[in-house]
Amino acid sequence: MDLIARVEEALETIRPYLIADGGNVAIEEITSDHIVKVRLLGSCGSCKMSFMTMKAGIEQAIIKAVPEIKGVEAVDLAEQA
Repeated sequence: MDLIARVEEALETIRPYLIADGGNVAIEEITSDHIVKVRLLGSCGSCKMSFMTMKAGIEQAIIKAVPEIKGVEAVDLAEQA
């Protein structure tokens, strides 16, 4: 299974919790140095606790399931403007 599929599988374990709170997460890219860039969607993108959700939830789930991943970063919607 390729890296993106394995990361996606890890995200599936926490997605129900994000969706229950009106949010979601999408993979933007996985860099050559194994950093996963994700976009927080819905209410996750504007939630004051999104940093905690990123570190305690999303990052931990991904690194536990895919040990070669070095970290997870959120891509800010404002960066695209």
